[in-house]
Order: sequence, then structure tokens, then C-alpha cells
Amino acid sequence: MRTRLSAWMMVLCLCVFCGLAPGVAAQQQQQPQPPTQPIRPDLGPPLADADEARAKIESEMAKKAAKERVAALKSDTDKLLKLSVELKSYVDKSDENVLSLDVIKKAEEIEKLAKSVKDKMKGPN
Repeated sequence: MRTRLSAWMMVLCLCVFCGLAPGVAAQQQQQPQPPTQPIRPDLGPPLADADEARAKIESEMAKKAAKERVAALKSDTDKLLKLSVELKSYVDKSDENVLSLDVIKKAEEIEKLAKSVKDKMKGPN
């Protein structure tokens, strides 16, 4: 009896393993296999990581540009102060009847530099 049961178990296991059992075959046909996507390491990071990296780089570039703009503003305002002091000394040296050509040139230079400072203060927009 025991050998007969073992033989039937073997046959049943073989049928299930090979897909010959009617219930197993029906189950295998009903369950669609999900499509497998090949792993491609050459594609790089996912799109979300690329967007984050781009945003970080843009942020760093904007910070660097802002620092450079502030440094240029400081330099220009120092130069503007120096030119203003020179203009004052030229005006003090002249009298009420004579206005020096140097005074006019210095005033125009100050005007151009002041406009440049004003534009830089407004920012890149």
C-alpha cells in the first residue's frame, strides 16, 4: 500500500511539475506574466534625480552671479565716491566765472557710473 501511495505521489508531482495537471495548466494560462524590463546601467539616474541635479546647479549659479554682482556694486560705488570727491575738489578750485572742462568730464563720468550702479542694483531682470 505504501509503495502504491508513493508511486501516485511521484506521478502527481511529475504532472504538476511538467504542467500536465489540468488545474495547474488552467491557472498558468489565466495568469499573464508581467513584462520584464531589462536593466540598463548606461541610461544613468532616473529623470527625477536629473531634475534635482539641474535645479541644484542652477541655484548655485544664481548664488555665484549674485555674489559677483554685489562685488561689482561695491567696486563701482567705491569708484563713484572717489570721482565725487575729485569733482568736489575741481569745483572748489574754480571760481564763479570759470567752469573747467575737467569738471564737465568728471560729472559725465560720474553720471555714467551712477547709471551703471543703478542698473546693477535692479538685478538681472
